[in-house]
Amino acid sequence: MASLDKPPVTTSTVKWRFPAVHPEGHKYVAIAAGFTLLLTVVSHVLFWPMVGVVIWVATFFRDPIRTTPQGEGLIVAPADGLITMIQRVPIPRELAGVNGLGDAPLVRVSIFMSVFDVHINRTPIAGTIRQVVYISGKFLNADLDKASDENERQHFVVEDRHGMRVGFTQIAGLVARRILGFVKAGDMVAAGQRIGLIRFGSRVDVYLPDHVVPQVCLGQRSIAGETVLGRVGGVPVGGIAQ
Repeated sequence: MASLDKPPVTTSTVKWRFPAVHPEGHKYVAIAAGFTLLLTVVSHVLFWPMVGVVIWVATFFRDPIRTTPQGEGLIVAPADGLITMIQRVPIPRELAGVNGLGDAPLVRVSIFMSVFDVHINRTPIAGTIRQVVYISGKFLNADLDKASDENERQHFVVEDRHGMRVGFTQIAGLVARRILGFVKAGDMVAAGQRIGLIRFGSRVDVYLPDHVVPQVCLGQRSIAGETVLGRVGGVPVGGIAQ
């Protein structure tokens, strides 16, 4: 019989596993595999390079499990990638107004995703999706500032139970040619929930409310659904370009 004067010890283990391939990527993996088999008939020399292409395509669409930090006032990163800009800017017209983020400039945190990053995007806070606005456009280098206004993009506004609204934007890049969304206006989402993906290289901008302090620095790498991007009433950790 176990002693009652000591609390029970709970143990758990987590095992690493290969990330699953998102269903959106299955057809692309199949197409790459089909080309590999076809080219093998033509030339055995091309087999191994094409196997590498198949592996890369599967890796691009990988969908790893993420553990989202819990707590009030946290805004998590919606994308994997490099923090390339932290800057106070005017709000895009699609996100402005009383039904969006207002009209005053807000701090924008930009995350650049290379073709080697995970491209599944996640919502930065829990709440209700208030807006989803898709804009067709150009395919400039996603690292350029003007890509926010000229490239193909998709805007989201999510509002939490306290009425705080956070806007974020998927932006296509040089190689990207399609933005996909998994949610629509009116949907309830959990923090870190998958909301869409961008194919083959891109960027995500996040617009932080004025009472939210950035918790990342330029040059830092973020992990979607895990990295704390901002905190209500937090202590600044990096500079903000005015």
